[in-house]
Amino acid sequence: MRRNKLKETMQAGIPATNGWLTLGSPAIVEIMAQQPWDSLTIDMQHGLGDFETVVNMLRAMSTSAVTPIVRVPWLEPGILQRVLDAGAYGVICPMINSVEECARFVSVCRYAPVGTRSFGPTRAPLYAGTADYYKHANDTVLTIAMIETVAALEAIEAIAAVSGLDGIYIGPSDLTLSLGFDPVHDQRHPTVLDAIDRIHTAAKNAGKFTVMHCSSAEHANFMSARNFSAYTVSSDSRIIAGGGSQIFSELNLRQSDHCGRAPR
Repeated sequence: MRRNKLKETMQAGIPATNGWLTLGSPAIVEIMAQQPWDSLTIDMQHGLGDFETVVNMLRAMSTSAVTPIVRVPWLEPGILQRVLDAGAYGVICPMINSVEECARFVSVCRYAPVGTRSFGPTRAPLYAGTADYYKHANDTVLTIAMIETVAALEAIEAIAAVSGLDGIYIGPSDLTLSLGFDPVHDQRHPTVLDAIDRIHTAAKNAGKFTVMHCSSAEHANFMSARNFSAYTVSSDSRIIAGGGSQIFSELNLRQSDHCGRAPR
């Protein structure tokens, strides 16, 4: 069975890095997979790719050591099992707000006798490199519940204690919004940081990983003192936009008056 690099890195206590993929481009995935990310997450909730595109993005990662993760659109058994069958080595489920939802999420991702995942892996055994994938999947595939609402915060200790759950993913934008603040500009408000600390503490006390979503390297550095298990840093769209901005900040060519504008 192919190793889960992300899981091993977190188990060793080494802060892991996770890249975020929203553009639905296998070509971009190929490029990012050659960089030293521990994992790359395909975002099906807010990203631009359909399921076939997601499969091709997983294929684009498969020649590298990066661990393929998928954030599914919602807690829906069909799509959860399809991305696992396609070879995802971890799934992030958004908007987990209760113990019952978390238990259902974990169950769908685990084969019997511990769960209710239907047998029928398609691409997963090819990626894992083993015909008996089903014997190892329960111990290899990561289940990560996204905590991003006041309701989830109030139940976090019980959610984190759910058997079979591997980790907690902190979604700061929705969490900040749910707490009554600006989801972009108020992520460092003391109330938000207190909520993040409560989530992290609950995860640690339950022996679970905590992944922190950071929109920039600067924010990841700011959060690093909290010693999360892993940090999502930026995204494909932000990296491309930032690279373009950097080029134009350094470019000394004289720009014509119409440069970058729509033709008249």
